[in-house]
Amino acid sequence: MKSVKNGRDGRTRIIEGALRRFSQDGVSATTLASLREESGVSVGSFYHHFASKEHVFGVLYTEILNAYQAAFLAELVRHETARDGIEAVVAFHMRWAREHPERARLLISERPPRKNEPGGAEVAEGRRAFFRHVSDWWMPHMRAGLLRPVHPTMCYVLWLGPAQEMCRLWFAGAYTPSDEEIKGLGEAAWQSLRQRGEQ
Repeated sequence: MKSVKNGRDGRTRIIEGALRRFSQDGVSATTLASLREESGVSVGSFYHHFASKEHVFGVLYTEILNAYQAAFLAELVRHETARDGIEAVVAFHMRWAREHPERARLLISERPPRKNEPGGAEVAEGRRAFFRHVSDWWMPHMRAGLLRPVHPTMCYVLWLGPAQEMCRLWFAGAYTPSDEEIKGLGEAAWQSLRQRGEQ
């Protein structure tokens, strides 16, 4: 078992170890024993911080999603025009995935915790707040006739669906997109979300 005398508290080591194991093996294939071995904590230390593997996943998923959404919004509000915002967020999404591959792989490949599961209520509340902020940016452009009125789920699919699929291929080692192709994903998102007649 790894040394616990490494300057980080048990909770941090468990979260860091879980990120490595979950992203590599998937949540369902990761055992509680492998989580403890990866993090170098005792049974007692583990249960001092977390009630179960699912509890670790709920906390980790929530932390990653919150960080991603905060960075997404910070990028979005930097852009005043509709097209710049749409295209910049696609580029951000791909850049974030490249810089945080373990975190991105977990968000892309694992089912979010449901409301009755550990972390589920926090994820749901975070998403509501996130979509409110996105809507605050979106609505003026929609009222100006620049962006289409679309349901939030459809907005997500049209905006980031192709980028998500590219990330899946990327993480699987099947394809590495070029900068030009990533730019093309942003342009395609704009064409999908703009009001007809907008260039």
